[in-house]
Amino acid sequence: MITTDISDAILRGAAELERTPRGILPHRLPLDTRTRYTDPQLAMAESQPSGVRLVFTTAATTIEIDAVATRRAFVGLPPRPAGVFDLRVDGVLTERVPTTGGVTTIIDMTTGTVTDRVETSGVIRFSELPETDKLVEIWLPHNETIELIALRTDAPLSPVVDERPVWISYGSSIGQGSNAVGPSTTWTALAAAATGVQARNLGFGGSALLDPFVARTIRDTPTDLISLEIGINLVNSDVMRLRAFTSAVHGFLDTIRDGHPDTPLLVISALLCPIHENTPGPGAFDPAALASGSVEFMATGDPAEVRAGKLTLTVIRDELARIVADRAAEDPHLHYLNGLDLYGHNDSEEHPLPDNLHPDQATHELIARRFVANGFLTNSKLRMDSGQIPSITSSSALQRGQNPIGNPA
Repeated sequence: MITTDISDAILRGAAELERTPRGILPHRLPLDTRTRYTDPQLAMAESQPSGVRLVFTTAATTIEIDAVATRRAFVGLPPRPAGVFDLRVDGVLTERVPTTGGVTTIIDMTTGTVTDRVETSGVIRFSELPETDKLVEIWLPHNETIELIALRTDAPLSPVVDERPVWISYGSSIGQGSNAVGPSTTWTALAAAATGVQARNLGFGGSALLDPFVARTIRDTPTDLISLEIGINLVNSDVMRLRAFTSAVHGFLDTIRDGHPDTPLLVISALLCPIHENTPGPGAFDPAALASGSVEFMATGDPAEVRAGKLTLTVIRDELARIVADRAAEDPHLHYLNGLDLYGHNDSEEHPLPDNLHPDQATHELIARRFVANGFLTNSKLRMDSGQIPSITSSSALQRGQNPIGNPA
C-alpha cells in the first residue's frame, strides 16, 4: 500500500487544514475567524466537514483511510447513527462506510455533565474498485468531527484540477446536512452535482447567526456564486429583535459585497418550520418526547411578543424580501428566494420534519430538485465567459455520472 500525504492538493471544501498530534483536522472556517468566538456549538459545527472531500484519480482497487471521529451521544436517548464516508467513482455513489471508534462525547441533559469515551481510531476501507483509471471522491462525514490520520492506496494517485464554478452556500443545519443519510446526499451536495458546480459548504448547525466574521470569510474566499439561507437559527436561538436583524442583514451583505461586488448572490429565507412560523423562540427539546426516548423540538416563545420585535419565520421572510427588493435597485446581481418554494405548507404532510425542525433524506432530495429548478446555479453559471460547464477532469468524468436527484418536483 502507498501512503499519500493529506494536503490541499487532494482535500477540497475546507478553509484550513490543522495539523494535530494525530493527523489532519479540516476546518470550514479559517483560524483568524475561529479566534472571534467562544461558542462551543459553532466550534463543533465548523469542524464537522460537511462538503469536504478527498478528490484524486487513481487505478487503485483498494483505498484505506485511518480516521478519528468525534461524535455526541445523549444519556437516555437512542444512539445517533454513525457518520459515514461516501465514495463516488466517476460521479456515481458506489459505497458508504460508517465511522468506528474515535471519541464519543456523552451529554447528560438532566445534570449538565459531559464525559468523553475514547476508543481507537477507525479504518475506512473501500475495496474491489475497478482497475481502470478513475475519478475518486471520498466525502467526509457531514455530522462528525474528523481527524484524518493516513491515506493508503494500492496504486499511485494523482491530484486533479477542478475548473468548475465555485458556489458558497451559507446556512443552518439544513445546509450542513441535518438528517441526510450521507455527506454527498445533502441538498447542497446534490444540487452542486446536478448542475456541475463545486460547493463550498458554510452551513453551520444552530449557528447561522449573521456573524460578521463569517461574512468576512465569504468576502475573502474566491467564488463564483453565493447563496445565504437566513432565518431559522435566528428564531430558535432568540438572539435578536427585528431592529437588530435588519441592520445585521445589511451589514452581512455589505461585507460580502466589499469582496464580491458583482457575484450573483441569492438570499434564501427560511424553509417551512411549523413550530416557528408564527411563534418566536427560543426553541427547546420537547420534554414529553425526551421522556419517551425520542428527540423533538418545540417553540417556547409568546406570539404576542412579535409586536415588540420578536422574530418569527413569517416576520423574517417579509423583512428579507423587503431588504433585497430595496437593495436590488442598485445591485442587479442580488436575488431573493422564498424558502417556502423549496419546502412549504403543501409539503409537510408527505414530507414531515421528523423532529419538527430538520428535514430527512427524502426532503433533502426534494429541496435539491427545487433549488436546481429555480435556476440560480445554472443561469448564473451560463453567464460566465466559458459559456459551458467546465469539467473536473479532461475526461469529463463527472458528466458521465448519473443524475443523483432525478427530475424537479
